[in-house]
Amino acid sequence: MKTSKHTFFCNNLNDLNLPPDESHHAVGVLRLKSGNHINVTDGKGNFALVKIIEPSKKNLTFEIVEKFQQAKPTTNIHIAIAPTKSNDRIEFFLEKATEIGITEITPILSANSERKKINTERWEKILIAASKQSNNHHFPILNELTKLHDFIKENNSENTQYYIAHCEADKPRTELKDEQITQKNNCILIGPEGDFNLEEINLAITNKFKPVSLGKTRLRTETAGIVACHILNLIS
Repeated sequence: MKTSKHTFFCNNLNDLNLPPDESHHAVGVLRLKSGNHINVTDGKGNFALVKIIEPSKKNLTFEIVEKFQQAKPTTNIHIAIAPTKSNDRIEFFLEKATEIGITEITPILSANSERKKINTERWEKILIAASKQSNNHHFPILNELTKLHDFIKENNSENTQYYIAHCEADKPRTELKDEQITQKNNCILIGPEGDFNLEEINLAITNKFKPVSLGKTRLRTETAGIVACHILNLIS
């Protein structure tokens, strides 16, 4: 399979042109020219090797040389995480979790949440950039910021295994790494720096979220999200 080292995003491959930001990066930054070959992906598993026809900084046009399709992930990893106060830290999670293979992200609001708003457009750009870098043509789904109580009540599919990672020593927990994965879909709750409170933990457990530990040390929110994603990716 012949491909290029440069990958760009386009909602519909049949449009035969890149959006303005991708066009500017290709022509204004990378200095690509007419006749150069690049990869173009739609983020839904479809991608193509294409040849640049008109290298415009605002509307690069191309012709398709060969189309490909990337198989869907065999397992789905959904992480519902409380955004950190520091944008840099939560953005680090977004990038690394995407590289590992996360399939869905839901930012959640809990009692101890430090950040109550997110920049959805910026988050989506980070997910796209990380997906392109890691050669993942199935971009992660980014859901709206959701209250924890609502998320717990709304997520009760029989085809999904649900977990909650918390640090309450008095509450029995199993090690996530020792779990026997029986479902294709797996979802885990990751709390804010102050952790989930007891009411939230009990609500989750009552609604069939299995309490788990991510290891012997206390992890920052973004680290916990990355570790959870990595463990689920390995044991699934």
